[in-house]
Amino acid sequence: MTLREIARVVEAQFLTGADLADREVRAAFAADLLSDVLAMVREEGVLLITGTVTTQVVRVAEVMNLAGVLFVRGKVPAKATVDYAASAGIPLLATEHLMYETCGLLFAHGLPPAKRKRLPAEHDGPYPSPP
Repeated sequence: MTLREIARVVEAQFLTGADLADREVRAAFAADLLSDVLAMVREEGVLLITGTVTTQVVRVAEVMNLAGVLFVRGKVPAKATVDYAASAGIPLLATEHLMYETCGLLFAHGLPPAKRKRLPAEHDGPYPSPP
């Protein structure tokens, strides 16, 4: 799925990176905590779906080599953040949809979830062991 197709599916606008609309997106994940973003496996073609509009989101997108960032709930970052993303080559998109709706729409259109880094052995299973 391309960023252009994603924008169509979730009715998003490009804030920057419209010239990269044909960039391939292979997976996506949603998080508002940047520590959760950093816990994902670093791989090509991953889209971050978030409501966090700080400049740090763009910095993390650079570090994680993300395909782009999609802001939800009608949130739009400050001009300085958009300018920084443009200079870093990170496409930013924004949609009015809630995060839950956005994820559901993209999943229903065939976009799979990104992978999370494996937890240490003592955390195997659905829940962490009690202390």
